[in-house]
Amino acid sequence: MRTAARLRRRVTWVVLGLWLACAVLAVFIAAPLAGLIARGVTQGDILDALSRPFVQATVRLSILTTVLTVAAAVVFGTPVAYVLARHRFPGYAALDTLMDVPVVLPPVVGGLALLLAYGRAGWLGGPLHAAGLDVAFTTGAVVLAQMFVAVPFYIRAAQAGFESVDRRFEAVSATLGAAPWRTFRRITAPLALPSLAGGAVMCWARALGEFGATLMFAGSLPGRTQTLPLAIMQSFEASVDDAIAIAILLVFVAFVVLLTFKVLARVGGRAL
Repeated sequence: MRTAARLRRRVTWVVLGLWLACAVLAVFIAAPLAGLIARGVTQGDILDALSRPFVQATVRLSILTTVLTVAAAVVFGTPVAYVLARHRFPGYAALDTLMDVPVVLPPVVGGLALLLAYGRAGWLGGPLHAAGLDVAFTTGAVVLAQMFVAVPFYIRAAQAGFESVDRRFEAVSATLGAAPWRTFRRITAPLALPSLAGGAVMCWARALGEFGATLMFAGSLPGRTQTLPLAIMQSFEASVDDAIAIAILLVFVAFVVLLTFKVLARVGGRAL
């Protein structure tokens, strides 16, 4: 009896410790966000700040560049994800590792690498500049910077989706005479679609929040390369209320993205 009572007390302390850890971390994350929102609601006119022309131009540019980034991720990332999920070949480990490098690399380092490659004196940018095409410090540079840091998120989600599809379905389709492309279009892609969609959402969110690589490679030129995170930095120097309004907008977008991702994950779980 004493042993059982002692065990129950230990379990109780363990449970309390777990709940305490959860509470501390939840407060640590929620408190700054709550303070940000409270400051914006009580001391600033959020709608007035978001209606300013430079903010609207920044929003339009951010939407344009992030949509282009996601489109590029789907076009180029889907084949890469499928190859990584379905095939093993010499150099597989190198390619698989390379796809993770932008995730662990500081974004500013990625931006510097892009600048050295595509700048006017870069080994790729030099010939392009000689041909009359400049990449650095343009809207295209924003897209490239966002692609560098965000596409791996789509690739990993898509790879997981393809790996979750039972290969027997594809084998049955092949035995019935379906070509590989038809099997992919009719069987593999639909079953992996929730993961593909979730990856696209996370890719878009990561691209929207990109700061370091964009600043290093594209600069912060209003109406040309200044995205929402860069606008926060510039606004903070002139008007804290404007910076807070833009930050709250990004917080709202983050919640919507996370909610969408979780819904897609549940749909994917039921589909499989």
